[in-house]
Amino acid sequence: MSDNDVAEILKLPAEERLRLVELIWESLSATPAQVPLSDAHRGAIEEELADHQSDPNDILTLEQVLAEVRRAR
Repeated sequence: MSDNDVAEILKLPAEERLRLVELIWESLSATPAQVPLSDAHRGAIEEELADHQSDPNDILTLEQVLAEVRRAR
């Protein structure tokens, strides 16, 4: 993609740019194995997995997570 292509995309109205983002996101989520992970993201995932494996009962229900999100608003 050229700089000119990007410039043209950035001229689009916000609604059209958002639609492009949605299409790109859908294409990436269709092939998650092809999405590269940074070392930082990989490390964070490994840390969370190790935490869970050390105490698998330390979990939250969906209801608890949603309640916390609503409280934070």
